[in-house]
Amino acid sequence: MKSLVIAEKPSVARDIARVLKCKKNGQGTIEGERYIVTWGLGHLVTLADPEEYKPEWKEWKMDVLPMMPKTWKLSVIRQTAKQYNAVKSQIHRKDVGEIIIATDAGREGELVARWILEKAGNQKPVKRLWISSVTDRAIREGFGRLSDGRDYQNLYDAARSRAKADWLVGINATRALTCKYNAKLTCGRVQTPTLALIANREDEIRSFRPKPYYGLKVYADGICFTWQDGKSGSTRSFDPERIRRISEEIRGERLVLDSVEKKSRKTYAPGLYDLTELQREANRRFGYSAKETLNIMQRLYEHHKVLTYPRTDSRYLSSDIVPTLKERIEACQTGPYRALARALHGKQFTADKRFVDDSKVSDHHAIIPTEQYVDLTHMTSEERKIYDLVVRRFLAVLYPPAEFEQISVKASVKGEHFAAKGETIREAGWRAVYDSDIEEEDEDDSLKNQILPELKKGQSLPVKKLEVTEGKTKPPAHYTEATLLTSMEKGGLGTVATRADIIEKLFNTFYMEKKGNDLLITSKGRQLLELVPSDLKKPELTARWEKELQKISDGRQKEKTFMKEIEQYTNNVMQDIRTSEATFRHDNLTNRKCPRCGKRMLAVNGKNSKLLVCQDRECGYRETVSRTTNARCPVCHKRMELVGKGEDQTFVCACGHKEKMAAFEARRKREGKDVSRQDVRRYMKQQQKEAEQPLNNAFAEALAKMKIE
Repeated sequence: MKSLVIAEKPSVARDIARVLKCKKNGQGTIEGERYIVTWGLGHLVTLADPEEYKPEWKEWKMDVLPMMPKTWKLSVIRQTAKQYNAVKSQIHRKDVGEIIIATDAGREGELVARWILEKAGNQKPVKRLWISSVTDRAIREGFGRLSDGRDYQNLYDAARSRAKADWLVGINATRALTCKYNAKLTCGRVQTPTLALIANREDEIRSFRPKPYYGLKVYADGICFTWQDGKSGSTRSFDPERIRRISEEIRGERLVLDSVEKKSRKTYAPGLYDLTELQREANRRFGYSAKETLNIMQRLYEHHKVLTYPRTDSRYLSSDIVPTLKERIEACQTGPYRALARALHGKQFTADKRFVDDSKVSDHHAIIPTEQYVDLTHMTSEERKIYDLVVRRFLAVLYPPAEFEQISVKASVKGEHFAAKGETIREAGWRAVYDSDIEEEDEDDSLKNQILPELKKGQSLPVKKLEVTEGKTKPPAHYTEATLLTSMEKGGLGTVATRADIIEKLFNTFYMEKKGNDLLITSKGRQLLELVPSDLKKPELTARWEKELQKISDGRQKEKTFMKEIEQYTNNVMQDIRTSEATFRHDNLTNRKCPRCGKRMLAVNGKNSKLLVCQDRECGYRETVSRTTNARCPVCHKRMELVGKGEDQTFVCACGHKEKMAAFEARRKREGKDVSRQDVRRYMKQQQKEAEQPLNNAFAEALAKMKIE
């Protein structure tokens, strides 16, 4: 008898097949003597659409809501039905004795495989492959310690509960809002409170009133001392008269050093990356979106096999990884990391609690390099950047701490207090990995480190120069993707695997737009928050649900109990929407008529583009007006927008520079850039393809087809 292995994607299936010595290609399969390897294309099966339960649920009508299936049905996704049928035929082969689930080792990966098996009516025993990297070694070792599939039943229950909850709340609330306000409106238990974060931050900024503040710096014998309030220790005062009076009183006086403290200080490397921390860092350093970072990580994990599983929420390693550290160091001993890795040769690694803690690892450990040989020349520029972040963080935690001598000086004159500080590096330690390109935890930047001479308590220094400083209090900054990810994580909104998609969904539904790196709520988004029930905007709701799902996963709660709560909540949401007296209006209507239906179109801002979208939901026509490109302005070097169509396409920059496509191509050629007309056409084709893609949300297709009565 043979074993059927179900992977989540073709690329992983090919790797598994190679390791298992399966070489015979079939229809959606690769077969060997002992194993048959097949795959999904992500999900092949999903929860059925409403019309598959009752005919009356097909029409978008308020009086049939809420829709509450008594028995849940599964449906084969139409676009991937061919592959589903290929997998199903293998499941029911007479010579297949068992099924091995080899999808991603996590909640959603479990759901991918279990739904396929359930829909196909599998009755054969199931085993589970659970690995954190897809190197040949990890696959071989994983198949040597397969688990009983029943051990993951609770994980499946949690995944299924999440899907049902999102169906009940998302589809019912979306239909209710769309029917009541005759507008294309969607909401969900994660996206709506995330949008509320953006709105609340903008409200804080709008209501903020800056206040001027003042400070005082004193220079004595080349040392800069900063004034500090005697009670609060603050270096700021909102009273300009006080600062002026102090400066007059101490002019020409001598500072007396009240204390000179020298302390040896150690700092340890920042913790290893989980996905959210890596997404934050990539956004801060390179401007990558959370989705871009995840996609790059997937390639480094699946294709290059040089990094471990990306969708992890842990920043620690489990103790069983410690014996593999030397091999991982050797694997990344290439290019700019060669000398850094060699410095760790001969070191004995132990389960250091700073980065090894079994209690802080759930499904997967932190993102680190694999034991796979690394060829940097095969990576794109984006892949190199993400790989660089992970490798340096990995090596840094294995280096000794950085050691400093810190000097803190307190001084006084005329009863006023001043302070200065200095720092001398004794051992660079882990900081050598970064060539000083690392940001440590924020400190009070009012006291800058400086080189200090030998000083003694009681010493007096003449005041040579005074400098009154001024500033204004600043409002909180607009969210960027990096800071939004932080708030989502703290608020329990989504998981490491879903946050990137939630952010993309807010862009694609035109609830949120981008200005530079700042995230701003649109008029449509703000109106949505006024229309949805207040409870659905609170992060506490989805955070509570995630805790309940974790309890199901751990076996501490039953799926049935959770679903009863969700059904009651859905009923409450429907009642709130029905009885609401709010209204919705399109305030972005243009005079441009839709070429398909003739109705006026809406002007909307996509993530990197400006579009015109037909207001008629059944029509669904959309076109790109302009798109931010990677082409740089020859005057100010900022990224330019591309407007127009065909031969009239023109690059436009905010500085005023304009350049026709033909002139752009000619200039690039003159500058010696290896970009041909074919390259530009290929780029434009890809841009157009992206512009024509459907909205990235679960209800886009249904919304496009709906008829409201």
